[in-house]
Amino acid sequence: MPPELASDVKLEIGHVLFIDIVGYSKLLIHEQAGQLQKLREIVRATEQFRVAQTEGKLLRLPTGDGGALVFRTTPEAPVACAVEVSKALKNHPDLQVRMGSTVGRFRR
Repeated sequence: MPPELASDVKLEIGHVLFIDIVGYSKLLIHEQAGQLQKLREIVRATEQFRVAQTEGKLLRLPTGDGGALVFRTTPEAPVACAVEVSKALKNHPDLQVRMGSTVGRFRR
């Protein structure tokens, strides 16, 4: 990166939760939409999501069959969110997801 651009770049640490639906591409179109909607509702109902969203410290990146949530709150936030999602998924055995978390820098 040229030095004159480097000074303008503001990097922040983000704590990321990746979520995607298992077997999404094998589902019928209406099933895909239903599964994705259900996943969104579950995630949006978590305390970690609501708190970070309210504080303006959440970046949502849709991926087609799930998404990435970048929390700019605490390192524990994505894991706590994943635990909340896992608990809620017990009531939805037809919805299987994969989740993982990482930490990284991102441009603001």
